[in-house]
Amino acid sequence: MTEFPTIYSITEDELDLNDLLEQITLPSTGAACFFTGMVRGETNKDGLPPQTEYLEYEAYIPMAEAKMEQVAEEIRERWPAVEGITIVQRIGRLYPLTPTVLIACTAAHRDTGVFEAARYGIDRLKEIVPIWKKEVGTDDETWIEGEYSPKPGE
Repeated sequence: MTEFPTIYSITEDELDLNDLLEQITLPSTGAACFFTGMVRGETNKDGLPPQTEYLEYEAYIPMAEAKMEQVAEEIRERWPAVEGITIVQRIGRLYPLTPTVLIACTAAHRDTGVFEAARYGIDRLKEIVPIWKKEVGTDDETWIEGEYSPKPGE
């Protein structure tokens, strides 16, 4: 049986989408679904600076990567046809138009759950992976409260 590739990491490095895709692509792969989060230059939410100069991301790396591994395991359990999984979050100071997070899933065909698996990956990352960000605008800065809400045993 072929070992399915799984990548999860916290990094300060620029995300190389082509390299990450290559690492989770097998000879049997016929579909890949990506979700990439970006730094917005404008925010239309109450309490946040309307113009973003940059975001500052922080994480406790060992715990965050352990939770990313858990998310990957949950994806494999729910969508066994998924072949490759990438979950990568950047930390540090990131400017508008910069990718901040990447979730990618590959499979033999598009109708095997890759869309749903990638969506689940980003939603679950937001729920249980301890990553913090500060939004810095021209006149203000605000720590963004995540929706970190692990249940017992998570």
